[in-house]
Amino acid sequence: MSSSGLLWSCASQEPKPALLLLRKALVWPHPGAGQAFMLLWVSVLVLAPVSGKSEAAAKPVISLHPPWTVVFTGETVTLTCHVLHFHAPEKIKRFLWYLEGRILRETPGNTLEVRDSGQYRCQTQDSLPSDHVSLTFSSANLILQAPPFVFEGDSVVLRCRANAEITLDTTTLHRRGEVLSVSDESSDFRIEQASLKDNGDYRCSGFKNGCCSYSSNTINIEVQELFPRPVLTASLSPTVSGKSVTLTCKTQLPPLRSDVKLWFRFFKDDHMLQSGSESFLKIPTLTTRSRDPPYYWCEAQRGSSGVCKQSQKSQLRVQIPVSRPVLTLSPRGALVPEGHTVTLSCKAERGSPRILYKFYHENISLGSRSVLSAGGVSLRVTVTVQDSGNYFCTADNGFGPQRSEAKSLSVKVPVSRPILTIWRPRSQVVEGDVVELYCRAWKGSPPILYRFYHEDNALGSSRVYSRGGASFKLPLSAEHSGKYACEADNGLGAWRSETVSLDVKVPASRPVLTVRTPRAQAVEGDVVELHCEAQRGSSPILYRFYREDNALGSSKVHSRGGASFKLPLSAEHSGKYACEADNGLGAWRSETVSLDVKVPASRPVLTVRMPRAQAVEGDVVELRCEAQRGSPPILYRFYREDNALGSSRVHSRGGASFKLPLSAEHSGKYACEADNGLGARRSEMVSLNVTVPASRPVLTVRTPRAQAVEGDVVELHCEAQRGSPPILYRFYREDVPLESSSAPSGGGTSFYLSLTTEHSGNYSCEADNGLGAQRSEVVPLSVIVPASHPTLTLRAPGAQAKVGDMVELRCEAQRGSPPIWYRFYHEDVPLGNSSAPSGGGASLNLSLTAEHSGNYSCEADNGLGARRSEAVPLSMSGLTGSRSGPIATGVTGGLFSTLGFGVVALLLYCRLPRKAGGRPTSDPSRSPADSDIREPVYHNAPAWLELQPVYSNVNPKGGEVVYSEVRRIPQGSKPAANSDSVLGLLRTHLPSHGQAASHRPSDPPGSSVIYSQVKVACPSAYVAPQS
Repeated sequence: MSSSGLLWSCASQEPKPALLLLRKALVWPHPGAGQAFMLLWVSVLVLAPVSGKSEAAAKPVISLHPPWTVVFTGETVTLTCHVLHFHAPEKIKRFLWYLEGRILRETPGNTLEVRDSGQYRCQTQDSLPSDHVSLTFSSANLILQAPPFVFEGDSVVLRCRANAEITLDTTTLHRRGEVLSVSDESSDFRIEQASLKDNGDYRCSGFKNGCCSYSSNTINIEVQELFPRPVLTASLSPTVSGKSVTLTCKTQLPPLRSDVKLWFRFFKDDHMLQSGSESFLKIPTLTTRSRDPPYYWCEAQRGSSGVCKQSQKSQLRVQIPVSRPVLTLSPRGALVPEGHTVTLSCKAERGSPRILYKFYHENISLGSRSVLSAGGVSLRVTVTVQDSGNYFCTADNGFGPQRSEAKSLSVKVPVSRPILTIWRPRSQVVEGDVVELYCRAWKGSPPILYRFYHEDNALGSSRVYSRGGASFKLPLSAEHSGKYACEADNGLGAWRSETVSLDVKVPASRPVLTVRTPRAQAVEGDVVELHCEAQRGSSPILYRFYREDNALGSSKVHSRGGASFKLPLSAEHSGKYACEADNGLGAWRSETVSLDVKVPASRPVLTVRMPRAQAVEGDVVELRCEAQRGSPPILYRFYREDNALGSSRVHSRGGASFKLPLSAEHSGKYACEADNGLGARRSEMVSLNVTVPASRPVLTVRTPRAQAVEGDVVELHCEAQRGSPPILYRFYREDVPLESSSAPSGGGTSFYLSLTTEHSGNYSCEADNGLGAQRSEVVPLSVIVPASHPTLTLRAPGAQAKVGDMVELRCEAQRGSPPIWYRFYHEDVPLGNSSAPSGGGASLNLSLTAEHSGNYSCEADNGLGARRSEAVPLSMSGLTGSRSGPIATGVTGGLFSTLGFGVVALLLYCRLPRKAGGRPTSDPSRSPADSDIREPVYHNAPAWLELQPVYSNVNPKGGEVVYSEVRRIPQGSKPAANSDSVLGLLRTHLPSHGQAASHRPSDPPGSSVIYSQVKVACPSAYVAPQS
């Protein structure tokens, strides 16, 4: 240890000075100072923990063995949990280990072997979890190893390791991307005396000659502070002889470096006082005052040449106790008027600042003030009479208060502002009462002169030589209302009281009530004004309004003129009214006034009372009109579409009625009106719909022609001439419903029927609008069926027709309404006719001659168009060969005659449809399209019959030319025994187009042909058949 020496400092920058003050006063005799004392005052500076937390919140610390954070996979690292010294080791029963925030294991000891990568923490039952330590178990070829913690001044070893299978020739250490060191002998790199400049990211790389290079992981090294800057503290050491001050150089090492030894040095100004391992220094106290006290400071260093840090510089100063202070009062004098300001000044001639001065009045503190320099302090006090008495002050700079001598002060009190009080015989003074005016100043030195005023007019005065005030009595009249005041004066200034108002009340007289209406007659809804006024009486006057002794309202009036109350009238407001005036001196009520309120008739309500839910023509309805409110009598008027129906005057409540027998014309809108002379009010419109029952309908059958024919569409129209819509119409055939239809707007409705033979019968319809269905008369309908194509049958007595035989021609149409008229033709020449009144067919008997050979046909006609049968040929046997020539000639001549007749008949037939609208002879039913191009059917034509001349007339559909072909077949040619050989003898030559042209039978051998060509004369006369 050295007590003196030259200045040696480890800090590069000199710290700012600080002042060190002693905690206790050391009383020390000072030569030549008599009974004066000096004080050495030192404050204690407390070192805060480096971490900023208390010991109770300290954490354990984990160390590693080996001390690397990165190792190869498969290696083992031992973790040790170090607990700080203030945790008693014997109290720790278990250690908890965490991996990645989850509990890994609990151990009784403080060590744990691990082989997995991650962040590890440890904790005891009485501590917080430690800071985490990151371990990496790497499978790389090259790793860089470093310790987990690096502190200032540490010698740090960084090891670049390759796995066992690789041998490197050169290793390189990189920091922040730059090459730091290259070595071909050792894989360890060393950082001596680590400092903040060594912070950064480190990695290493290795090279194997002739092979390859490797790169390691990156490790971040952050150098931590070894210990904070030391703090110099001072404290007294009373056990040392002669009393001394102990200076302590305080700092703190981290738990992981608690084994580091620190070296301390103490300095006074430019000289070192002590150097060694002790962190404290004892020095004697100062015995003399100095204007420039010395500076003390210390240093802490790791070993003799490690990290070094310096404290702030501090001073030790000497304090002098205060002397007895002196108190002075200003202004000087024993008497001071109350309200004046007195200045109290206190000053101690000697004493080290800071000095605390306090002022007292009769041992009651008035205030205090502290000063940092020499000189006294002052206190200004505005005095009152209570402030009379003794005053003193004290001075104190920490060594005990010093008290001044007492000073006496006497305060004379000016009169305060007096208070005027009026004593009254009652709460409200009334004309004729006697009141007492009392004036008193609560403060003021006697004697005091009191004066009384009314509106600044003097009433009287009185002098009082003791406390208590003065009085003045006043008999009241109405003129004494006004403002009163008094004045107090004791020679230090006169003070006037605040004014006091005195209101002398006059009782209200009996009021008069007036009802003011906007018209001669008060009507409901009007606003009437009730005005009440008392001719005499002091205000305010409270006016109350009554109806039949029931309060309506009130109004307070603060001036003359009375009060009004507005009342919106209703029927209930009729009655007797009165008012009352009251100003607190007795209420007076007016005489009653009657008011009769007329109520205008309210809007009436019209009600239509019907004998049933729906008004029907012929019913008698009652129109009921009633106004719920209104003064009687009320005149009720009834209207339909603004046309007056009648009126009735009612002298009491209840409304009026009007009965009305209904007809169809009474449908419309109805209203009524109520009038009691205060304005007529009309009701809302009420609609009345008089429903007329449907009349008996008329059914009309509308056919496209005079006679209803199968296939026609007939219209059944049903209509009721009267009846309120909507009307539902129903159609019936033989009482069986066919269809129904509604007519929403009236009128009739129709039903269309496509006729068949089954539709013949009796038809009717029904009309119904909800008031009873009406059925029409029955209308019969007979559907006529046109005659179908008849069939002609030749009935001969034998198998072969011969001259002289009686042949029956039988013609029959399978369908057709009777009667049917049948006509028979031979080669289109009429033979006769017959009627079938009840249907069925008709016959014609014919005795055969040689001329009767040829084609036969028949016609059926029931007035809807004649239909012709197909032609049936007839040839007779028994004609000899010698007659064949004449017969052939006759046949040929007959054929030409027949063809000529056919042409004439065809021309006539073409003209008939134009005139009569009938069907043409070439009926569609006989067209190839309808018959599927079938061969005609022949009756009574046996296969064995030997036909000599055969002919046929054909009119193909759409053709322009008709050919008649006649063939002569030699007698030696025997026809086939079937109908096909017979049909083969007939041929129709059609135009070269169509289906018929493609099916021409082969000509029989040896046959001869005679042609007769007939042109169609009227192709335009063909009428398409109607469906």
